[in-house]
Amino acid sequence: MQFDIIIKNGLYFDGMGNTATIQNIGIKSGKIMRVSDTVLDESQSHRVIDANHKWVMPGFIDSHTHYDAELIVSPSLSESVRHGVTTVLVGSCSLSMICSDYEDAADIFTRVETVPREKVLPILKQHKTWSTPKEWVDFVKGHPLGPNVITMLGHSDLRVGVMGLLRATDRNVVPSASEIKKMEDLLEEALEIGFIGLSTMRLKWDKLDGDRAWSKSLPSTYAPWKEISRLNALVRKFDRVHQGAPNAAAILQVNQYMRECMGLFKKPLKTTLISRMDLKGSVYLSKITNIAAQVTNFFRGDFRWQVLPTPFTVYADGIDVVFFEEFGAGEMALNLKAEVERNALLKDVTYRRNFRKFYGEKLSPRVWQRDFGDAIILDCPDNSIIGKNFSEVAKGRNVHVVDLFLDLVVEFGTKLRWYTTVANHRKDVLKKMVGDDKSLITFSDAGAHIRNMAFYNLPLRMLKLVKESMDEGKAIMTMEKAVWKMTGDQADWFGIDAGKIRQGDRADIVIINPEYFNLDLEQVSWAEMENFDLQRLVNRNSHLVDTVIINGNIAFESDEINHDLGVVNEFGQYLPAK
Repeated sequence: MQFDIIIKNGLYFDGMGNTATIQNIGIKSGKIMRVSDTVLDESQSHRVIDANHKWVMPGFIDSHTHYDAELIVSPSLSESVRHGVTTVLVGSCSLSMICSDYEDAADIFTRVETVPREKVLPILKQHKTWSTPKEWVDFVKGHPLGPNVITMLGHSDLRVGVMGLLRATDRNVVPSASEIKKMEDLLEEALEIGFIGLSTMRLKWDKLDGDRAWSKSLPSTYAPWKEISRLNALVRKFDRVHQGAPNAAAILQVNQYMRECMGLFKKPLKTTLISRMDLKGSVYLSKITNIAAQVTNFFRGDFRWQVLPTPFTVYADGIDVVFFEEFGAGEMALNLKAEVERNALLKDVTYRRNFRKFYGEKLSPRVWQRDFGDAIILDCPDNSIIGKNFSEVAKGRNVHVVDLFLDLVVEFGTKLRWYTTVANHRKDVLKKMVGDDKSLITFSDAGAHIRNMAFYNLPLRMLKLVKESMDEGKAIMTMEKAVWKMTGDQADWFGIDAGKIRQGDRADIVIINPEYFNLDLEQVSWAEMENFDLQRLVNRNSHLVDTVIINGNIAFESDEINHDLGVVNEFGQYLPAK
């Protein structure tokens, strides 16, 4: 047979921004063999897919996930694959699982990303045999994969692997010259074998799990900037990417990243930061971040904010949600593990007074808008308050809304489930952010915050946003450009072989049925987290994604995951940076 698969009559998006046209695509041995406007001989193909009235485009790249642990025991990563993602980046936010030992890797990951430690720790204890970047790559190359995998080396992981967890989280400890050299050697090894770059974290309300360093900030936050700058010199040398996150409570800290990125007297450092958002609590922030990017790029930088192309809606169980870490009273509660101790604190009159003080502050930098009137109760043993916001309930009971919230948490704990939209609520502002050529369309956090967020279908939400603007006669960009921003644009910037459909390219393809863009793509539901014995929030968009092909193999079709997904060397691959 000349072809394994023919895709015929589809509207073909090449991932490079060229005008979409009706084409026929022939696939053989995992590669694109033909892209032609003439009919291909169907008798010379094992399989023919009729894509009439459908869109054929490169598989999407999700360049901000936390699949590091899930990759080990559930490598199909089917929650992303079913939405057309064929390449995922792990090692984000300083949190790779490579250099540190199994317990340290669990402790720096689980509380931050809200995946239970009791699930992650046994996985790492059983399976983690590697402690260097090369050993990890050897593991991944021999591991069954669903999507292709690219990776950052996480600074917290690197620091702990060299210094140990306790020394790496001691503000009074400065790494020795030999320790800095060891970090540089490990990073250089990673870059030589194709790691995309280095990820760091300066946000201090991302905290550690476990008993040894409970509630300390991530190790990366303890590093002096000169340490990060030395590591950046290697990232710059290899023309790779620095992914970072400034401290949200000290927004001017972004200047450190800006200076490092600029190429006035040295080679520019590719830099992407999380995240540019239109926050309800800091309406000026999207403008400040835009100015920061423009200034940096004006001075020969290569700077890109990560932008989530959808409202940033967060779900919470009681008080257990990360944005309470950003102010003192919330941090005090989350620092207490025991429910009895926490409830005693929440009932304390002085504590409540402090909580109300922090809640009332409107000028300090913040992510959460601190407005319980903008938070809807989804579930509670008291059925009478379901569907209401906390302010409505407080008014009905004639109590302050903070006291009402704390009373409910004490009475119901995590059985009190609620949600709020924190950012990207104004569609006109969101359209401007995604339309910026320097926006990196990403930040799904797939694999993390499993009860708090679900953006697995992020690329589809981006396409829908653009399609709606076109239908309204106010297009923010062409559909070809929208596809490019999630495929070829990211592939070129990260320097990986992905994101395009051309003769000779690996056949990573998604076929979309645009008739189903009328579905509510923000809707969430529950599904099993494979091999974790957990339920997590997911997205389900029946029939919108018709077919997903990875390395020439059908991974998803007719709303069903191929259960052979993850066969070694037949589906996903480790993709090194070029």
